[in-house]
Amino acid sequence: MSEYAQIPMQFVGPLRVSGNTVQGEFEVPLATYETPLWPSVNRGARISMKCDEGIKCTVIDERMTRSVLFEAPDAGAALFALEQIKADFSELKTVVEGTSRFAKLIDLHSQIAGNLLFIRFEFTTGDASGHNMCTQAAEALMNRILEKQPDLKYGSISGNYCSDKKATAVNGILGRGKYVVAEILIPGKICRRFLKTEPHKIAELNIRKNLIGTLLAGGSRSANAHFANMLLGFYLATGQDAANIVEGSQGLTMAEVRGDDLYFSVTLPNLIMGTVGNGKGLDFVLENMARMGLTENREPGVNSRRLACLCAASVLCGELSLLAAQTNPGELMAAHRRIERGQ
Repeated sequence: MSEYAQIPMQFVGPLRVSGNTVQGEFEVPLATYETPLWPSVNRGARISMKCDEGIKCTVIDERMTRSVLFEAPDAGAALFALEQIKADFSELKTVVEGTSRFAKLIDLHSQIAGNLLFIRFEFTTGDASGHNMCTQAAEALMNRILEKQPDLKYGSISGNYCSDKKATAVNGILGRGKYVVAEILIPGKICRRFLKTEPHKIAELNIRKNLIGTLLAGGSRSANAHFANMLLGFYLATGQDAANIVEGSQGLTMAEVRGDDLYFSVTLPNLIMGTVGNGKGLDFVLENMARMGLTENREPGVNSRRLACLCAASVLCGELSLLAAQTNPGELMAAHRRIERGQ
């Protein structure tokens, strides 16, 4: 019996990426059973190669979180303890640095519900996605807080205010993982020739489908066509915890006409990924990382930011291609019949 699930994988591209974090032409791996995804993302990649700057990627922020839960006698005691915890922030930073070479405490947020105190610790974690690193740091923080706040009792090492692998508003508002924006300016003639559509049709469909349609469906901080498709393929091919596409796919697609050109962007505030850690030592993952130039020795955190940019660029390529296809009646289903069913 095989110890591995065999998931088809292909490299797509090259795609052209620019920005302060990563520049150049790259091929990226996608592991998926949805075979039309490869040519769809490839079409978007082809567009990037036709544009001067390609896909511009900007890392807006990065932080990994773990929320802990304490029980207090009442709300007043919870508030008093919270004020003391905030006053001890510098000491708490030192506690975290004693748990890891790379974990740094950068902020905390809180909620009090009845007699329960929830604290959301936020860390930087170098090139690791940081799940275990943050949990270990949070455990040390809880122990120190319980020593200094006798009125508090242990509730849970994770209080769901993190929020890990769940579709919540807090991650989009406060951030969890890498916050990345990828954007491209596509000349109208390129749009018409290679996407077989007009810039204004994509912009209009984005408003009607991604914004209004998602609003009617009750989407939570999400307005996109299929971020999850590209995210899952990229996560599986690079050794990430694929369950994090739940919050990762909470992102926004924007499209607008600028003269005769199409401005198109994807905003992904919750990309949880790394280039080191659990899952990254598998042979195929190491090969994929090397092919993307992500095994070189760099300052801690740089490789993971570069990885997040390539992921966001892949999402843009697939999102652009799908929306273009959906402006034309019959194109989407025809592609699936041809690629998946051989018709």
